[in-house]
Amino acid sequence: MDKDESKENKDNNVNADVITDEETKEKEAIDQKTEDENPDLEKKQEEKKLTPEEEIEILKDKLARTFAEMENQRRRFEKEKDDAYEYGGYSFAKEALNLLDNLERSKVALENDDSLKNTEALKKIVDHLNIINNDMLSIFKKNNIEPIKSVDQKLDPNLHQAMMEIEDESKEPGTIVQEIQKGFMMKDRLLRPSLVGVSKKKVEEVQTEEGETEKSQ
Repeated sequence: MDKDESKENKDNNVNADVITDEETKEKEAIDQKTEDENPDLEKKQEEKKLTPEEEIEILKDKLARTFAEMENQRRRFEKEKDDAYEYGGYSFAKEALNLLDNLERSKVALENDDSLKNTEALKKIVDHLNIINNDMLSIFKKNNIEPIKSVDQKLDPNLHQAMMEIEDESKEPGTIVQEIQKGFMMKDRLLRPSLVGVSKKKVEEVQTEEGETEKSQ
């Protein structure tokens, strides 16, 4: 082998070593990138080292959680079913209250009609309206819909809505003395609040020294 061939072989070996080093570095870079992109890789490798007993415990825990979630779902479905059964007619009942209101308004309008006052016709009409009103209340009651007690009761913001204040010394302030619109409950749910007037102390006028009149309560 002459000198030129020896030199060529030496250069080839050097190039091969350089290529090998570059390939190694490239492979390490790829492995590092793969590890960076898969942060759970190390965790998965650790999980593989779990003993059979540990794996069984993990499976037992997962199974218990699954059963607990299934039981919670079953209870939610049961509650939704019960609510649908108990309160399925809630919206209908709320709308039906308008019929009672219209009956009451019609009765008041007829009773205030001068041409009908003290007539036998008015008495018969009012009697029929009262029968219809009582029948509707009876139907509501059978479906657990009942009127809210208001007059002479203490104002309850959860059940009553105060629309006005009325001077009344015979009642404690905040006592309901007038019912403007009847409220209703459907079991333990509020269909609508009662619109009421509540009592307040009478305002007294006091003469001041300057001759001005002031109001005191």
